[in-house]
Amino acid sequence: MRAGTEGPLDSLMEAAGDAVFRLDDKGKILFASLRALDAVGVTGQIVGWFLSELAPLSDRLIISLAITQAIETGRTGKINVRLNTRKSALWFELQITNYLTDKGKTELLAVGRDITEQQATEERLRHMATHDALTGLPNRALLSDRMHMAIAQAKRTGRGFSVLALDLDRFKKVNDALGHLVGDTLLKVAGERLRETLRNVDTLARVGGDEFVAVLPGAISEAEILTVARRMIANMQLPFEIQGHTLYVGASIGAATYPEHGDDDVRLLTHADTAMMRAKETGKARCVVYSPQKFNQQEYDVTMEAAMFEAVRNGEFCLHYQPIVDATTRQVRGYEALMRWMRPDQGLVSPVQFIPMAESNGLINLLGAWALKSACMQLKRFQEAAGRPLYVSVNVSPRQFRNDQFLGMMDEALSLAGLEGEQLLLEITEGILMADPGHAEATLNQISARGVRIAIDDFGTGYSSLAYLKRFPISTLKIDRAFIQDLPESVKDAAICNVVLSLASHLDLSTVAEGVENAEQLQFLVRQGCTLIQGFYTGHPMMPETAMALLRAASTEHAQLVAASVTR
Repeated sequence: MRAGTEGPLDSLMEAAGDAVFRLDDKGKILFASLRALDAVGVTGQIVGWFLSELAPLSDRLIISLAITQAIETGRTGKINVRLNTRKSALWFELQITNYLTDKGKTELLAVGRDITEQQATEERLRHMATHDALTGLPNRALLSDRMHMAIAQAKRTGRGFSVLALDLDRFKKVNDALGHLVGDTLLKVAGERLRETLRNVDTLARVGGDEFVAVLPGAISEAEILTVARRMIANMQLPFEIQGHTLYVGASIGAATYPEHGDDDVRLLTHADTAMMRAKETGKARCVVYSPQKFNQQEYDVTMEAAMFEAVRNGEFCLHYQPIVDATTRQVRGYEALMRWMRPDQGLVSPVQFIPMAESNGLINLLGAWALKSACMQLKRFQEAAGRPLYVSVNVSPRQFRNDQFLGMMDEALSLAGLEGEQLLLEITEGILMADPGHAEATLNQISARGVRIAIDDFGTGYSSLAYLKRFPISTLKIDRAFIQDLPESVKDAAICNVVLSLASHLDLSTVAEGVENAEQLQFLVRQGCTLIQGFYTGHPMMPETAMALLRAASTEHAQLVAASVTR
């Protein structure tokens, strides 16, 4: 329906634009063209309405200010606003001009041009410039803007934020094997899953191939970061059902915090990426938080790396053995072989320093093969000293486990020592299982077929699902010392240990509690049904000669007790 009294000017206004309004000096509508009425979808009389009432609330102030400016300055104003319609809000470019009527009254003419398609095109272009075309997530450019905003906010509030760099594990294999279409679909689903793990205030960006970055305002403690990272990793470890394929990938995450690890976006991203690479190098499917002390040692690392290769030639590496005892009888059942590096000029070097480096430079394959063969040979001597069967537990690094020659090397170690498979226990981390579940399952089944047993080291501290206890041929769970050290006082640790021990019992798995340091911890674990104990309370890591002397002494004492009981 047409609004207002028709005059010569109003007739001309019908052809002036997509929507034309004649207003009084207050902004009230005196006339609206038929096309204007059709555009806004008003079926009743709108004469007397304020023009701003046709717009969404967020745009009304813009219209009111433009009208005031046109009245006060006499200049034509141009604004882009939305006007409500029956279905949605359309964008109009409104040109507002004031003029004097033949009666000397000030009126306004608002001529509107529908620019909805133009606005949509501009919005698409803006979105394309700031968002990833595949996933719809912010791209590197928008991520940089968001990080600048986060830095500004952190300076105002005094509350920092964290940056998480995430890289998908095994994505390249999927992409190469099944093609880019499947790979692209997987990336889209991965982006959706990752977005679901974050808060509305967090930013998730795709910055390349299979790389994502998350910005978490207010999250600065390691506990907060690891909580989010574990959710992200767990979501990535769920199967992806794509085009008839069931696919498994994983995720490695590195984290850096503002302002501790950098005061600009470049440094933060660089440090988060460095930490992410460390996570990949040390087992994948885990999160590593950047540490200046550990990550800014290039010169020292080069020197140490050279010293490591020299140490191999000089025989500076050795194995210490920590006893694993029966929780009830305290009798030694086996030993864990622990690698040590005795530098002539510095003494013992912490494994925390040299093991990751050996994993990175590939030396771990050589050291691991030597350790496995030496441990098996030493077990033979331990059994001779004890006069009874024992077993040896050896750690396997991620790089060793992926090595095609690992199974052959293990077979050779058992053959040289003349051991049965069941006398060897291989300790692996949860990250190894989740880095490539298909390869892990095939390799573990071949290991198990030889009678060799498999233990999950540091159980409960990783990010993987309990489903692997069903999928993989696991025989032993090693409860991490983090859950033992505060027993029996800690209610939470006690509850966690109870659950793990109950789970192991129902699955017919043996358990080893690590880090037991006093009688109270031992007694608690015995009451809860723990099978085996390892820790300073029952025996420190020791040289093989010391271990053999203790075994001989225990064997002699046992023989004397048996002889005494016979004579009685």
